[in-house]
Amino acid sequence: MILSGHEISRCVKAGTIVIDPFTPDQVNPNSYNYRLGPWIRMTCQDRNQDSKRVVTIRIPEEGLVLTPKRVYLGHTAETIGSNSYVTSLIGRSSVGRLGLYLQISADLGNLGAAHAWTLEICVVQPLRIYSGMKIGQVSFWRPIGASECYSGVYTDYSLPAGCLDHCLGKMEA
Repeated sequence: MILSGHEISRCVKAGTIVIDPFTPDQVNPNSYNYRLGPWIRMTCQDRNQDSKRVVTIRIPEEGLVLTPKRVYLGHTAETIGSNSYVTSLIGRSSVGRLGLYLQISADLGNLGAAHAWTLEICVVQPLRIYSGMKIGQVSFWRPIGASECYSGVYTDYSLPAGCLDHCLGKMEA
């Protein structure tokens, strides 16, 4: 079952959901609008896109223009998670209408993980983004059946995390 906005607010107050910082006016009927954090990670712009050659930059105050045919990794400005509810992070329709795709493959979070989430970002046309803009929404789902909390390697990351070395090793094998 998906939680209503009222239930999300109640769970944040009760401590069973973490959204930090929490702003009540970002609550929707069944989700919470999260903001874009200040860091963007991308592969170096050259002819051979090498997954090991990445650069992380701070989004300038005047914004950053994203270009098509690239995947950018951003992060949520908020720490989000729960030991009781599973997160699902998706884009907002308002930014989708601008041609920005968010969470293109990994929208389901894990039970027990609470951190700033890495965001997968693509655009279909050049688009200026800003640190702190409302970029996506998170919903919370009640798991059914026996469950356990995630304890994998990505739990420790609160800045944009790409495919880590252990992942690259598996891909090359």
